[in-house]
Amino acid sequence: MGWLTRLYGTIVGLDTAPLIYFVEENPAYLTLVDPFFEAMGRGDIQVVTSTLTLTEVLVHPYKRGNRALVDQYSQMLLNTRNLETLPVSPAMSHEAARLRATLGLKAPDSIQLATAKVGGATSFFSNDSELAAVPGIELVLLDRLLTTP
Repeated sequence: MGWLTRLYGTIVGLDTAPLIYFVEENPAYLTLVDPFFEAMGRGDIQVVTSTLTLTEVLVHPYKRGNRALVDQYSQMLLNTRNLETLPVSPAMSHEAARLRATLGLKAPDSIQLATAKVGGATSFFSNDSELAAVPGIELVLLDRLLTTP
């Protein structure tokens, strides 16, 4: 997994989808997300995400009344080594607005990428092919990894 070893020793921004795939064990993506989160657990990579991720992952568990899944997501995002969930700060809001203005991103995407940038990430782990390239942040997209030999 060359893509993953290239991330060792760096800070990686985390989007919502890879977390959902990991926690809910999506079989299409487990071969990619399991090693990523194992590397994070070992400290090979540091991960940053936004509190917006917590909002996004909790919607369906709350709709389904799945309190165990709400607790699992909350525990992971708020109490996991090498994973820092950052609140949206004024600096992130300014960066998110700049990204929206210059790249035409949707507000949630701009907040996620601004969090990665302000959090010191050099890459962003996602599965959103509509994300625009942000200078200084490499997009690591799951679907591309699945199709790359």
